[in-house]
Amino acid sequence: MAASKVKDDGPAVGIDLGTTYSCVAVWRHDRGELIANDQGNRLTPSCVAFKGDERHVGDAAVNQAALNPTNTIFEVKRLIGRRFNDESVQGDIKLWPFKVVAGRDDRPMIVVQYEGKEKEFMPEEISSMVLAKMKETAEAYLAKTVKDAVITVPVYFSNSQRQATIDAGAIAGLNVMRIINEPTAAALAYGLEKMPVCDEGTRRTVLVFDLGGGTFDVSLLSIDPGVDMNKGMFEVMAVAGDTHLGGADFDNEMVKYSLKEFARKYKTTTDINSNQKALRRLRTACERAKRMLSATAQTTIEVDSLHEGIDMSISITRSRFEELNKELFSKCLEALRKCLRDAKVDKSSVQDVVLVGGSTRIPKVRSMLREFFDGKELCQSINPDEAVAYGAAIQAYILRGGTDDGRMVDMLLRDVTPLSLGIEIRNDYTMSVVIPRNTAIPTMKTQNFTTLYDNQIDVKFLVYEGESASTKDNNLLGEFMLTGIPPEPKSVPIMEVTFDIDANGVLNVSAKHRSTGQTNSIIITNDRSRLSKEEIESMAQRFKRIAT
Repeated sequence: MAASKVKDDGPAVGIDLGTTYSCVAVWRHDRGELIANDQGNRLTPSCVAFKGDERHVGDAAVNQAALNPTNTIFEVKRLIGRRFNDESVQGDIKLWPFKVVAGRDDRPMIVVQYEGKEKEFMPEEISSMVLAKMKETAEAYLAKTVKDAVITVPVYFSNSQRQATIDAGAIAGLNVMRIINEPTAAALAYGLEKMPVCDEGTRRTVLVFDLGGGTFDVSLLSIDPGVDMNKGMFEVMAVAGDTHLGGADFDNEMVKYSLKEFARKYKTTTDINSNQKALRRLRTACERAKRMLSATAQTTIEVDSLHEGIDMSISITRSRFEELNKELFSKCLEALRKCLRDAKVDKSSVQDVVLVGGSTRIPKVRSMLREFFDGKELCQSINPDEAVAYGAAIQAYILRGGTDDGRMVDMLLRDVTPLSLGIEIRNDYTMSVVIPRNTAIPTMKTQNFTTLYDNQIDVKFLVYEGESASTKDNNLLGEFMLTGIPPEPKSVPIMEVTFDIDANGVLNVSAKHRSTGQTNSIIITNDRSRLSKEEIESMAQRFKRIAT
């Protein structure tokens, strides 16, 4: 991912751009401050609605959703940076009341009725509206213009998803200083509070379990307070997760269950799935019931006049909820094991297990983690909803070279690359991994390649990210040619290909012919589907017009 040049005017904020809720924070006066919106809430729904000539963002959008479901956009984070034909996108479209169609280059486009016309918006544009709301919230609180921000993303966001998030920030008028992983941001928040009580020079192994509204991440970190408490090191050892697993999926399972129970109990003859207003009200009721089940063993899903004038009232127990979602809980454990396995760390060596994300309030999640870690008490000293934004604010302050807090002046954050990076070889779509996943960045690695044919005078290098052995299942980041190779028998010429990732996650790939010194390179700061500068500027202008 690319990070914009850091500016030095005005405050810098941290933004947690979540699937269901977003949050903004700032570090000042030697402490982190979570900023409440115009409704007095620290969490703002990541929701945008269009109604007539009006556009609503956040709480206002949610408040009118039941009466305007087809023009109320939510969970757009599940679309950003993806292709329309992605399996996950096609699955989500079936559950959403709003319309999504295929645009240019297979980009998903969201269709709404606005200003008396049918209009299409890219996911980046909708996300930019949420980011702009966070920007406005911070500006109202700080009484200053906010330009710079650190924005967080799930660990397993691909290069295109990260770049799309940067583009959304640009459309909203933000200079994105850095994109950082959500659990890493949470670890910063946790570690900063923990460092003063650590013994000097004592490293702590911390596992951050981040289960939010739409994504799941688990990260294993080593936190070292430093010998003088002023040079702390936060080093990510391994990451794992799922960009399509979170509270929304638990809600979906409850909605499916409720529809089956409604049809069985009330013997309805028509298909409720065609009634978008009813489905929106049912989803809201299911989410409410899910929250209730975190505090009680049984609750009721109730919706007045849900369908055909029938009032729905269905009881659901916590055990039934856990049974409905057992596969999702199993996926969480699978990712947890994978993270520890990749780091080559035994679970007994984990000293702290930190819970992040609203879905970690689910009792099954907590009991599952306690059992996995042999009864270890879970760390609940930080607010699971706010820790990510808090950590992002810390990182924004560090990038600004903050000097009024000695604890952070020399804090070093070292992250990892979440996906393997490599080159396609031969003609059978085989991927040769150059940089394996969970490699600490910055890093540089070189691998030798050769020609496939006799007298081959040029070679095309295709750069991919992903974990499949076949490039067909991975994501193409870019391509370039190395020309001027002297004609020789196949397998004789040697090309040295170097992958160089800097601290910002910017990937530079270069190739050099060993004998002649002929070189060529490409900087992977975007993928082929990224918005151009002209498109970003056009969308920014459209955004300004809509906002006025």
